[in-house]
Amino acid sequence: MREEILFQLKSLYRDDLRINGFRFGQGEKTVCIVGSLRGNEIQQLYICSQLVKELKRMESEKRILGGREILVIPTANPYSINSGKRFWPADNTDINRMFPGYNLGETTQRIADGLFEKIKDYEYGIQFTSFYMTGAFLPHVRMMTTGFENLNTAKKFGLPYVLKRTPKPYDTTTLNYNWQIWETEAFSVYTDSTDQIEPESAKQAVESVLRFLSNIGAIRWDGEKEKQSKVIEEQELIGIPCPEAGLYLPDVKAGDEIKKGQVLAHILDPYTGEEICKVESPVNGRVFFARSKPVTYANTVIFKVISQNNE
Repeated sequence: MREEILFQLKSLYRDDLRINGFRFGQGEKTVCIVGSLRGNEIQQLYICSQLVKELKRMESEKRILGGREILVIPTANPYSINSGKRFWPADNTDINRMFPGYNLGETTQRIADGLFEKIKDYEYGIQFTSFYMTGAFLPHVRMMTTGFENLNTAKKFGLPYVLKRTPKPYDTTTLNYNWQIWETEAFSVYTDSTDQIEPESAKQAVESVLRFLSNIGAIRWDGEKEKQSKVIEEQELIGIPCPEAGLYLPDVKAGDEIKKGQVLAHILDPYTGEEICKVESPVNGRVFFARSKPVTYANTVIFKVISQNNE
């Protein structure tokens, strides 16, 4: 293992910002793994730390195959982690909306540029990231349909689902999108947590990356290599909105099978505690995403469901 500072930004009032990377093996730039770009992505940071630990052990046992280099970057935003902010503390901008970056621009543009220059030439890119809505997902690999996507490669992770997403204009400044435009096969991996450490989910994520590395011939791994993934299109997900604002008490969680007409959540008046409404499922299926924040607004999507027809 070789640890190095990939990018450093001077600070007038506190310690310098440093983006640290951990390199394993030598040779072609094969796989780059990026953890938290946002300050509340603690699960993503933890997953990368466990990958560093596991790859260090595997390298000592000579199980990283020759001619391959793996780079792990646990976080590119330690300032936000240290200050407990999701976005850049000074101006509340999102590093993952600044790629490919600009070295003469705003701070987050310069961070994105400094990071991207170091990672844009890898054959494969894996990002552990989070959704703009707070909640839990079924573990899955997400990829954008840019013309460079490869579903067969995405299945090598062996996670339950591969989700295809048609990019929107604001997606063009994300790491995943720009990796693909620079001809890196890029994948975003989602687990069932963001700002809390979930060891079992993290273990599944680590194993999925090790399975991927084994399937592309980068490491020698003794785990289960073949697992089936179901491919779904993002537009196939059924969003279930909350009809009224109030306190949100869910009855189901991500991964649960549900029936048409089943009560999924109760919405309470925050002052009186009286039930305002129930949220029912419009279909038979499985909960793919469940909101976790206890307060919701009217017409906010609180669940995303895979219809039984798409299972």
